[in-house]
Amino acid sequence: MNWLRSLGLVESVEAGFRLTDRGHEWVESGVSEWADSDWTPALDKSDSDGLTAGTYETTTVARRVDPEFRATALSRYDTECPLSTVDHPGLLDVAHVCSWSEYPAYRADLSNVLVLSKTHHAAFDRNLFTVDTDYRLRVDPTFETQSDLLQRTLVDRDGDRLSGLRGRVDDDRLAEHNLSVAWVSG
Repeated sequence: MNWLRSLGLVESVEAGFRLTDRGHEWVESGVSEWADSDWTPALDKSDSDGLTAGTYETTTVARRVDPEFRATALSRYDTECPLSTVDHPGLLDVAHVCSWSEYPAYRADLSNVLVLSKTHHAAFDRNLFTVDTDYRLRVDPTFETQSDLLQRTLVDRDGDRLSGLRGRVDDDRLAEHNLSVAWVSG
């Protein structure tokens, strides 16, 4: 906006900006000049930085989770991540222990979920940590991080018993999940 103002193409008005007379002339000349042009931006795939921008269409598949299920799960965990103590509902996820896609029968099973911060949910889904059937935090021994948060909440707590999980998450679900985690079962 400052650049356009410096060229005299826009001016400040009550709630924003508007084109000046010179700005209108500039836009009209640009439109008429480019409207009849065959020019299209070159897409050089060999460009060393590889940066491009564009628009595309995509299909998105979204999960529908019953809001009451989410609210009940958050309530069971006192609306707090047991690892990070994040306590803002908008920053918490309901993480499925046995995955949503592979275990459809457990999708609405409250004993198959952990309430985790969004960061910890992503780390759990990537098998950077898990919880064993004694409710101890287990961290992938090859996991390294420069993040103070992840160092403090995961790496430094490896082996710690997570209080409050007993009765909230089923240890059979944890055992099933851990069978698929290579560094746990391998």
